[in-house]
Amino acid sequence: MTDRAVPPPRGRTRTTRTRILEAARQELERDPDSSLSDIAGAAGVARRTVYGHFAGRSALVEGLVEDAAAALRDALTAIALPTTDAITALARFVLILWPVGGRYRMLLRLAAQDLGAERVACVLAPARDTATALISAGQRQGVFHTSVPPGALSAAFEAHILALLECVNTGLWTDDGTRTATAALIAVGVEGDLAAAYVRRLRPAERLSG
Repeated sequence: MTDRAVPPPRGRTRTTRTRILEAARQELERDPDSSLSDIAGAAGVARRTVYGHFAGRSALVEGLVEDAAAALRDALTAIALPTTDAITALARFVLILWPVGGRYRMLLRLAAQDLGAERVACVLAPARDTATALISAGQRQGVFHTSVPPGALSAAFEAHILALLECVNTGLWTDDGTRTATAALIAVGVEGDLAAAYVRRLRPAERLSG
């Protein structure tokens, strides 16, 4: 009788996969060109172990994308629609999603090389739909700019947030979400002092719920 390799318990397999993904997230944040060997070393596993979970770099990046998409969907469950207070709802939207964006911001640098526009659009679609709905509500309530259609204003809003996340990547911006939420409200038409006041009222509650 020959000895057969016994596969590791399923729980251990999940733990190893999670450790590899976390190492990949940190290494790719440090250096977008990190190799599978770099990631394996950071995870404390052999390179062949990484290949046991992921067929290659593209599969590993896709694993991070799936985690980011799931975290984004989970965060969005805290946003109630329809809303009668679009300013508060949009501020909450930014405060809740900013930590998710911060955790997975390295994907912005990998988007063109490893993901492609269609995959990025698929991941961001739930957030885009929610932002457009909130901005539409704010325009109906007369608290956001109405000179730009909601879809276009939502696209500009998204570009604003993604640009600030990229500024975190480059060291130009550091924030817990407070200044970003204030700036986002100003960008859609809320007066500066009023925007800051809304975020100040909301920020303690968001910290407690987080």
